[in-house]
Amino acid sequence: MINHRLSFGRVYPKLLVHLMFILYSLMCLIPVLLVLSISFTDESSLMKDGYHLIPKVFSSLGYHFVLNGTNTILNAYKVSIFVTLAGSFCHLLVTSFMAYALSRSELRYRNQISFLVFFTVLFNGGLAPYYILVTRYLHLKDTLAILILAALVSPINVLIMRNFFSAVPASIIESARIDGSGEFRTFFRIVLPLSTPVLATIGLFTSIAYWNDWMTPSLFIENNKLYNLQYLLQSLLTNIEYLTSNETASRSLEKTIGMLPGESARMATCILSIGPIILAYPMLQKYFVKGLTLGAVKS
Repeated sequence: MINHRLSFGRVYPKLLVHLMFILYSLMCLIPVLLVLSISFTDESSLMKDGYHLIPKVFSSLGYHFVLNGTNTILNAYKVSIFVTLAGSFCHLLVTSFMAYALSRSELRYRNQISFLVFFTVLFNGGLAPYYILVTRYLHLKDTLAILILAALVSPINVLIMRNFFSAVPASIIESARIDGSGEFRTFFRIVLPLSTPVLATIGLFTSIAYWNDWMTPSLFIENNKLYNLQYLLQSLLTNIEYLTSNETASRSLEKTIGMLPGESARMATCILSIGPIILAYPMLQKYFVKGLTLGAVKS
C-alpha cells in the first residue's frame, strides 16, 4: 500500500507537468490553425460568421490574390532563400572568428575589445548616418550584398559565442599547438566540432532574422527583382489596405473577382511567409537549449 502511494506520488507530478505542456502547446498551435483556416475562408463568410477553426465556406481566393503574378512571388522566394542561407553562413563564420579570438587569454586588449563590442549593444550611430554610409560611401544600394551585410555581425551573438568558446578546455588547444597545428586548423578541426550546440542556436536565430527582414529592403532596395519575400508581402498588405479604403478601386476590383479578399489574403501572406523557415526549428531543436544556456552562463 505504501509503495503504491509512493509510486503515485512520483507519477502524479509528471502527469501534471505533461498536461501543462500539452495545454501550452495547444495554446501555441490553435492560433496558427486559426490563421490557416481564415486564409481558406470566403471573405463574405468571414464578414457574416466571423472566425472559425474549420472554414464554413471554403475559398482559396486569398491565395489566388496573393499569388497573382506567380513569377514575382517565386523570385522573392529565391531572394529570401539565398539571402538566408548565404547570410547565415557568413554570419556564423565572421561571428565565430571574432568570438574565438576574444575567448583566447593570450589576445592583448581582449577585455577592451569586448567592451567595445558590448558598447554597440547600447548605442549606435542612428538611422540617418547608417543610410548615408550605405548609399553614399559603400554604394550598396540596390544590391543583394546589403541584404547580407546589414546583419553580418551581431554583438550579442559574439558575446554568447565567446563565452561558449571560453568553456573549451585550454589543454586541448595547447595539445594541438604542440602537435604543430596552426590557429586556423585548430579552430576548424577542434573548436568548431565541439561547438555544434552554440552554432546551431546562433544559426537558428540568424536565419530567422534574415528571413523576416523587411526593414533593410524597404530602406535600400528599389529594384523589384531584389525584393525579398517579407518586403513583397508587406507591400501587398499595404496595397490591400489601400484598395479596401478606396471605394472606387474596391468597386472596380469587385466587378472582376468579386468581394476583395482582404482578411483571407492577409492570413494567406502569413502562411506563405512562415512556411519554409518553420521547418528549420525541428532539425535544430536538440541543440537549442544546450547552446543557449552554455553560451549565456559560462564565463
